[in-house]
Amino acid sequence: MNSPGAFPPSLDALVKVLAEMPGYGPKSAQRAAFHLLSGEHARLKTLIAALTEADRRLHRCPHCNTFCESDVCDVCADEGRDRTMLCVVESVADQLALDASLAWPGLYFVLAGRLAPIDDVGPEEIGLPRFIERVAEGVAKDGLREVVVATSYTPEGDATAYYLIDALKKRWPDLRVTRLARGLPSGLEIEYTDLSTIAGAVYSRREA
Repeated sequence: MNSPGAFPPSLDALVKVLAEMPGYGPKSAQRAAFHLLSGEHARLKTLIAALTEADRRLHRCPHCNTFCESDVCDVCADEGRDRTMLCVVESVADQLALDASLAWPGLYFVLAGRLAPIDDVGPEEIGLPRFIERVAEGVAKDGLREVVVATSYTPEGDATAYYLIDALKKRWPDLRVTRLARGLPSGLEIEYTDLSTIAGAVYSRREA
């Protein structure tokens, strides 16, 4: 028997899983769990079906690391893209925001987040080795001439940018390495920035 005020074990497990998602705390996770379980569990069944389908169909693009259903994502498959320009971002959400601005003509590489030593998130965890491989492939096959470091202007984003810039310049001294202009608000993540500001930051990017 559960103690007074305690959730059933299955509900407690659901709340704990939701609480681990970005933007959720214990209270918001509880509200989300109750919402999913309302209406004869219809919402929960819909979510389960969507998650099952996503798990079955989605995978990472082998070139840029974004999500896709085909062998290669639409951006990497687009022959109209400038393959001599590569933009590295922290997340798929950042990639989508940049692409929606219609300001970036090149390709992307999506990291698995940003450096956070306090949380034991280092270069390996964010995918730096794969990124270096991608740049090497671009230099060798496509004549890659510029890499734009499009990390957010947050302390962690800045630390990630400095690390990436240093790694690139040590390996390819002649490669142009730029960073989005400071038109992006300090402390704000790219995915939450309006599209005109993102476009201005791309057009005004500066040498790193």
